[in-house]
Amino acid sequence: MDIKISKKVEQLAPSGIRAFFDLVLGMKDVISLGVGEPDFVTPWNIREKAIHSLEEGFTSYTSNKGMPELRKQIATFLKNRYGLEYDFDEEILITVGVSEGLDLVMRAILNPGDKVMVQEPVYVSYGPVVELAGGKVILLKTDIKNGFKLTPQQIEQGCKQGAKAFMINYPCNPTGASYKRSELEAIAKIIKKYNVLVISDEIYDELTYDFDHVPFSSLPGMKERVIYFNGFSKAYAMTGFRIGYACGPQKVIAAMTKIHQYTMLCASITGQIAASEALKNGSRSMLEMKREYDRRRKYIVGALNQIGLDCHNPEGAFYVFPSIKKTGQTSIAFAQGLLQKEKVALVPGVAFGKNCDQHIRISYASSYDNLKEAILRIKKYIKA
Repeated sequence: MDIKISKKVEQLAPSGIRAFFDLVLGMKDVISLGVGEPDFVTPWNIREKAIHSLEEGFTSYTSNKGMPELRKQIATFLKNRYGLEYDFDEEILITVGVSEGLDLVMRAILNPGDKVMVQEPVYVSYGPVVELAGGKVILLKTDIKNGFKLTPQQIEQGCKQGAKAFMINYPCNPTGASYKRSELEAIAKIIKKYNVLVISDEIYDELTYDFDHVPFSSLPGMKERVIYFNGFSKAYAMTGFRIGYACGPQKVIAAMTKIHQYTMLCASITGQIAASEALKNGSRSMLEMKREYDRRRKYIVGALNQIGLDCHNPEGAFYVFPSIKKTGQTSIAFAQGLLQKEKVALVPGVAFGKNCDQHIRISYASSYDNLKEAILRIKKYIKA
């Protein structure tokens, strides 16, 4: 039988991250600096709570929106942490990671042909979730010269092209770039001028190092036009639990919930109970992990610049995005050569945008000793 696949799906490129790491499978003694996942195990008290919940028999569905207790906790946490006020029952939805939430919001707000502004470099799923929902991407390019940050002028140009929404991730994967309050306020003026919706992915908010993180929705007049995303994967080392959440205007959250109840039903009850424990008793472990990430950040930035790879100083997350322009290689050739000859795995920059071929992404969510050894191997590869 000749089964016809959706044209949208056929035309969709596979994840540049996963495609590359298929090469790593089966290789021995590889130092992996590629996958964006904490190298820490989920803190014991969070794991214990999840285990105990299973022993107590909590194995059922929850409300489509997520456990009311968890949504109340998130509302309280956001109010205490950032001064944000969301109605737990109407304006918060628990999702299967932020990734599902981004898919839901695109399907909830986009009609065929609607345009969404997306930064570049960009996390690999952003463009595809727009396109799968029938939308079109307007790319806003950033580069190392300005720390991979968008300017109000760029966003105004996107608005003039008829953008319905602006999708931003900060601190950013893959660059680690983030924004101070004054920088966000300048962008917000343009957003309000053109009446554009903001999709703000702030999953790395707790991993901001040089200044305090400012949620987009906390800016004056922005809460009503921002869909705020966050979760537990990065700050609490809970990637496998797959718990994220979306906060925003009731109308949008209701539309997202409608799709969610048909396609996913609800997030795992075990994951939600673990997330509840993280909010109650996870701050100490989170801060300890953050301090270690910051130590690694300072080392890796200095070491990369020392061996001749221009590297900006990321303000958050756990990635650096150095330039390999001086090597004369494409990012794929560099990554493949480094893996084959020196057994260090990282991600080619082109995975994050076609204009990013002179960069590589390195995750410093790996041990300090691994990073030191990886630098020695990268240095050896460049010299050879």
